[in-house]
Amino acid sequence: MQGWLPDGASGARPTIRTLFALAVVAMVLAGGYVAWRQLSPPSLPAGFAKANGRIEAERVDVATKLAGRLKQVLVKEGDSVTAGQTLALMDTAELEARMNDAKAAARQAERQLDQAIALLAQRNSELTLATQDLERAEKLVVKGYTSREVVEKRTSAKITAEAAVNSAQAQIDLAKATIESAAAKVARIQTYLDDSVLTAPRSGRVQYRLALPGEVLPAGGKVLTLLDVTDVYMTVFLPTSEAGRLPIGAEARIIFDAAPQYVVPATVSFVATEAQFTPKYVETQSEREKLMFRVKVQLPPDVLEKYVAWVKTGVPGVAYIRLSPKAEWPDNLAVTLP
Repeated sequence: MQGWLPDGASGARPTIRTLFALAVVAMVLAGGYVAWRQLSPPSLPAGFAKANGRIEAERVDVATKLAGRLKQVLVKEGDSVTAGQTLALMDTAELEARMNDAKAAARQAERQLDQAIALLAQRNSELTLATQDLERAEKLVVKGYTSREVVEKRTSAKITAEAAVNSAQAQIDLAKATIESAAAKVARIQTYLDDSVLTAPRSGRVQYRLALPGEVLPAGGKVLTLLDVTDVYMTVFLPTSEAGRLPIGAEARIIFDAAPQYVVPATVSFVATEAQFTPKYVETQSEREKLMFRVKVQLPPDVLEKYVAWVKTGVPGVAYIRLSPKAEWPDNLAVTLP
């Protein structure tokens, strides 16, 4: 069949395949270049710095004040809670028994005070009578109607009555002190009862549930860990040449790896006063060997409040920080939110 083909025709088919393959490769390379240009981070003008980091939030541990048995946990991991919300309850049977004893002691002290007041009234009456008897005896002895011995007896009786009054007054003071002590004990036990109701110290999200009902926990035993989603930031590290020019309150932008189409506004809230080595998760050894300054880039509260359901810690991203207040943000770093 090949005898009728013209000379050189046998090489035409391989040439077409080669050209087609080259065209495909060229298209792939062109597409890759376009994708690289679109996905590669934009070049920064002068007056800006950028660094990689991960989103973090302040953690708050909800722990017991006293040792005891955990009775109930009212939330689960992932739940959003508000400041003051009840999260867990401790078993308070022993505290309630101690409270009953303290209240009974307080009531007993009040009865003792009533008795001491009544006794003081009686002793004052006896002192009044003893004083009057002594005055009459002194008048009679002057006129010779009674003896000096009677006066001495009446004087002794008055002194005894005065001592009884002082003793009754001391019993009143003692009863009042006992009442104050009992009231303080009741207040202290009430504080323990209040602390047995574990509440959220601030609004946030439950990250970990560290104990289950029925467990006996020591004082300070952790029950839950909360994330304060109103205090969210990204920690980055900048070299001396950039950190030295960075003021507190400088504007910043964050682009998350999970949502590169959005540009989130932020503010520099902290710049370390001392340089340190960058953490081990920095990829290259040369980067780790450099001394860097730790910088916190804070997300604004109004943005966090609006997108609280989207806030997640550990999400990586890139922070772009304006070092010079005169530098203009490039268009590709304009704030873009959902």
